[in-house]
Amino acid sequence: MGFRCGIVGLPNVGKSTLFNALTETQAAQAANYPFCTIEPNVGQVAVPDPRLYEIAKIGGSAKIIETQLAFVDIAGLVKGASKGEGLGNQFLGNIREVDAIVHVLRCFEDDDIQHVSNKVDPLADAEVVETELLLADLESLEKRVPAAAKKATGGDKEAKVMASVLGQALDLLREGKPARLTEPKDDEEARIFEQAQLLTAKPVLYVCNVAEDEAATGNALTEQVFAKAKEDGAQAVIVSAAIEAELVGMEPEERGEYLETLGLEETGLTRVIRAGYELLGLQTFFTVGPKEARAWTVHKGAKAPQAAGEIHSDFEKGFIRAETISYNDYVTLGGEAHAREAGKLRQEGKEYLVQDGDVMLFKFNV
Repeated sequence: MGFRCGIVGLPNVGKSTLFNALTETQAAQAANYPFCTIEPNVGQVAVPDPRLYEIAKIGGSAKIIETQLAFVDIAGLVKGASKGEGLGNQFLGNIREVDAIVHVLRCFEDDDIQHVSNKVDPLADAEVVETELLLADLESLEKRVPAAAKKATGGDKEAKVMASVLGQALDLLREGKPARLTEPKDDEEARIFEQAQLLTAKPVLYVCNVAEDEAATGNALTEQVFAKAKEDGAQAVIVSAAIEAELVGMEPEERGEYLETLGLEETGLTRVIRAGYELLGLQTFFTVGPKEARAWTVHKGAKAPQAAGEIHSDFEKGFIRAETISYNDYVTLGGEAHAREAGKLRQEGKEYLVQDGDVMLFKFNV
């Protein structure tokens, strides 16, 4: 499992520049005018994880396969998008299809780059986009909740659950708060809430796009964004799209030296991925053998059969057990054989909760 992040923001905040840099492509046309991105561009990137290379070295794997992450570059939203302004309906539809929203905010001054509002104010920019998402959700629920409540009076059990959980979301929206603050009381409410596909229910990662010399320290504007993220139950990271663009095409050693001169320990991509993983509650497990070492992604709380299903649906259907070694034991002891001898290879059953870094071999029967 990878995950799909939609990159949104007002025109000219560095959205497409960031997309191009993160995916190391020029698939999105980056230009200094609104609506240069008309169709959403999708870029697949490998999720960097040093643990995978260590496991592959110990396992003598001929091939290394990272898990993948998809970035979708969605054209700039403008005020009135919820009413169809500026290709709004198309943009909102594209956002509905992603797992999380990466909201790029301009936190740099540059007189050569036009801002649609003629001022640099990331909180105001965030409010424009979030208001449009909120209005779209509000319009949807103001029709659905009364309809569900009417059905519920007739004894429809699912409609009663829908009226309850979506009614809670509607109350939040009317207060100007995102639907993701809704608290379903049980699994049934959680299922119906998820099926509603509300735009403001999606987790949000704010990406503060700063000038190169502020990438390591941030600035007064990024401090405002981080405070907002904390208040909204979101995440935030600082990235310089200009630096990420410079990194494209550099050799690994050259990248490291360049980042060091800027006071940075890692790329913006790595920071975005880490924050995205935390935001979506994701974790990684590994499989390893002579042919390949591979990283896989599951949600935290996933059980062993679900992890097996990420490899193949037959693995989940016919799951028997999972031979499991923690990453630390695998590396410290030097591989599967030594871990087995040391009693660190465990036979885990259907109720086992997968842990981040587990090295797993699934036994199944179909």
